[in-house]
Amino acid sequence: MTNITLSVQRLVAYREAIKQIKDGNCSLSFPKDTDIEPILDFESEFIQLAAWLDVRFDEFNKIQEISTEINKGSVLDDVLNRIYDTFHIIIPYDRIGYALISDDHEKVIAHWTKTNYPEKTRIKKGYTASLAGSSLEKILTTQQPRILNDLHLYLANNPKSLSTQLIVSEGIQSSLTCPLIADDKPIGFIFFSSKEKNTYIDAHQKVFISIARQISVLVEKSRLYQHIYDLNNQLITALSQLKEQSSRDALTSIFHRGAIMEFLKNTLEKDARKNQPTTVILADIDHFKHINDTYGHITGDTVLKEVSKSLTSHLRSYDCVGRYGGEEFIVILPDVDEASAFKIAERLRWVVAEREFYGDDLQKRDIPVTISVGIALSDKGNTTAADIIACADQALYEAKRMGRNRIAVDPRDSV
Repeated sequence: MTNITLSVQRLVAYREAIKQIKDGNCSLSFPKDTDIEPILDFESEFIQLAAWLDVRFDEFNKIQEISTEINKGSVLDDVLNRIYDTFHIIIPYDRIGYALISDDHEKVIAHWTKTNYPEKTRIKKGYTASLAGSSLEKILTTQQPRILNDLHLYLANNPKSLSTQLIVSEGIQSSLTCPLIADDKPIGFIFFSSKEKNTYIDAHQKVFISIARQISVLVEKSRLYQHIYDLNNQLITALSQLKEQSSRDALTSIFHRGAIMEFLKNTLEKDARKNQPTTVILADIDHFKHINDTYGHITGDTVLKEVSKSLTSHLRSYDCVGRYGGEEFIVILPDVDEASAFKIAERLRWVVAEREFYGDDLQKRDIPVTISVGIALSDKGNTTAADIIACADQALYEAKRMGRNRIAVDPRDSV
């Protein structure tokens, strides 16, 4: 074979190799039909260049994948997990960690860590270290990645570094640390760590910076989303509190008439679906006008508040008390039969009668306070809130007629 023929064949092979590289195929080989040293050296360098380009393509593709994940709105932890699972071919590591700088810029707080030795991990989410005077503070000054390829040596020179002590105790010997920068402000760090010495080289830093940029964008997005989420929760809480306050009686803090009637309506409907009774108790403070006239309206208000507390504190958590009007209270008892309702009503009557009430004057005179109680149940034909209230009111009238400080049951409920 002449040199000219050989040269033509080589040129064709080189053109084909270039075409392969453009197509993303960097696995090259050339015919072994020459021993000319310059040609062999050139082809060897060509193959090495192709291999280098192959690595760079992988790096580019992996970073593009991360960018796509971020643009899709993926959760930060999911992106970090994806990096951990797929970046081994680009950067060697046994551990990846991510930490944020506190709002006061005094601390660094670990937010995410993943290793191939979870049972031995010492620095986990929530771990906090001081930033002032640390080596991480120096990284923020340069805003450039830092390579430490012998952490045992670094620890010997910095024996007070607790973070280094912990990471070395995990078996880590090399680390690559990169600051996370957003809007020209440092917000945290990402750490790649290896159990082998001398793991990281300058080429890893370039890839690391690209990853750090992507993570910084996502961290800022996550912070913004978290801020919006927190504000939304605050708004929901505020609206809930406002709704709760708007349903409460200003004096006694129990449900006002509108709210308790709405509760009664809903309870009647729910109990009807379950084929179980709803009980309504109406309680009226006996001779309340006399209390106001004798001891004053301030004392009268105190009596109203204390009676409401007595009623509320001696009921089940799912029972409900409201101020029906003036000195009259309504108690709603879901799924309670007549016998149980009477026992509950008697307990409430007794609690109020036994409680000591005092006036606001200097003599602190004990004020006699009692209640009269009327009971009505929904399973006796009282299908609406108006019906059951009317029957409970009739029973209350009967309790007063019998001498007050009494309990009466709607005649239709009595056996």
